[in-house]
Amino acid sequence: MKKENLIFLDTETTGNDTLTDRLCQVCYKVHDKFYTEFFKPPVPISIKSMSITHITNKMVDDKESFIGSKIYKDLDGLLKENILVAHNAKFDIAILEAEGLKVPNSICTLRLARHLDKNDEIPEYNLQYLRYYYGLEIEGNAHDAEGDVKVLESLFDVFYKQFEEQLGGKDGVKKVEIKKEQTDLFSGVKKENGDDKIISEMIDISSRPSLLNKMPFGKYVGINLEELAKKDPNYLQWLLVQKEQDEDEDWIYSLKFWLKLK
Repeated sequence: MKKENLIFLDTETTGNDTLTDRLCQVCYKVHDKFYTEFFKPPVPISIKSMSITHITNKMVDDKESFIGSKIYKDLDGLLKENILVAHNAKFDIAILEAEGLKVPNSICTLRLARHLDKNDEIPEYNLQYLRYYYGLEIEGNAHDAEGDVKVLESLFDVFYKQFEEQLGGKDGVKKVEIKKEQTDLFSGVKKENGDDKIISEMIDISSRPSLLNKMPFGKYVGINLEELAKKDPNYLQWLLVQKEQDEDEDWIYSLKFWLKLK
């Protein structure tokens, strides 16, 4: 589990429904090389998706299908033995799995961003907001798979350095005391060498829901969820129903935590 085993990946899709939408562009970077291609999806690209990605049905009409392509076959082998890195990795993993690919190991920079932001200082966690929040000087268009991969890798490097500092340096074996799930940075660090302990911790954090502490939208924007659970629990109950419909794991976990539901 070293940095050399990372695959930085982004997909552009026909829409946001992981049950019905499919991949129309993919880019990944592995061993310092980019691989980018458009594909003709089995379902049409939605107008909404076109307005965001600027990928049209006409642009991909003469492209090959993703399944059976060289990139598909290469990813099938790479993902089995390496670590996928993506922003909101759950979505990209669902899209890849809809095409028949399995992703056994992954790191989600969205969950890392939420986990590292202990004081809730960052208003938004989408990739492009974090790009400018951290002042990342990257050439690349937003919502283009290759441009997003460049931002993704740069953002990962920012987080990696933060983990190094918390662990007392790359070759350190410093342990972090565990007190409370919602306030501590690490879940426990094994005495591993070099990159291993940091990558392992990133995988662990990415594998479980993030605990959200503050309302980022709506009439209660900026209010702590713990306070809101006492002030207006009915609102959080309503929000929980909405998030369950969206299958948003981080929100479902957080709302149940603050509402003290099992």
